[in-house]
Amino acid sequence: MTHLTGNERAQYVQNMFGRIAQRYDLMNRIMTGGQDIAWRRESIGLAKLAPGARLLDLGAGTGDLAREALKQQPAAFAVAADFTVKMMLAGQKYGPLNWSAADALCVPFPDETFDVVVSGYLMRNVSNLPLALSEQRRVLKPGGRIIILDTTRPKRNLLSPFIWLHMHVIIPILGNIIAGASDAYTYLPDSTENFLNAEDLAARMKDAGFKNISFRRKMFGTMAIHYGEK
Repeated sequence: MTHLTGNERAQYVQNMFGRIAQRYDLMNRIMTGGQDIAWRRESIGLAKLAPGARLLDLGAGTGDLAREALKQQPAAFAVAADFTVKMMLAGQKYGPLNWSAADALCVPFPDETFDVVVSGYLMRNVSNLPLALSEQRRVLKPGGRIIILDTTRPKRNLLSPFIWLHMHVIIPILGNIIAGASDAYTYLPDSTENFLNAEDLAARMKDAGFKNISFRRKMFGTMAIHYGEK
């Protein structure tokens, strides 16, 4: 389904995440061997949250990044925003959060509202990447930080056949068994392979007006944490 564009792509992604919402976190733990917990912890660490800092977790899913932010800095103010209602409802079982229904292409907050905008597995799903980056920059205060945790297209190496097998065979099988949605977990590897590599995403962030951009690759180069400043 990665060939879809515009509203058609947005509708597909919204429906897909709605169907897998109740098993989303469990599948993340299984697919990454639990490493995604450490990646989220590292991502929030890069935010350098001060007491009273305002953080937006955009495309929050069940709110893992927002909760990690409050764990690391209890005096921060965190908002978890997503455009899939069922994902937000699934996240409520983990405890109270400030939730907001939000489209990453039209973020419903005024200019310069947040000190940090963080996202986990959002950017490869948006139908207009430049607009999504522009919106995140708009709601950031001057000097604010953007952090992007997402899959990235890995470089070819000796492990490439095993990575392909994991992404295209094992993950869809697990998705069918655990979440009852093999198509959703076929979309995952397809969207990864059709997304930008780490260097290209950093270049797009620069084009959007961010500075001091860097990234860290994870899990044999299939994941990356990008960060920069307004």
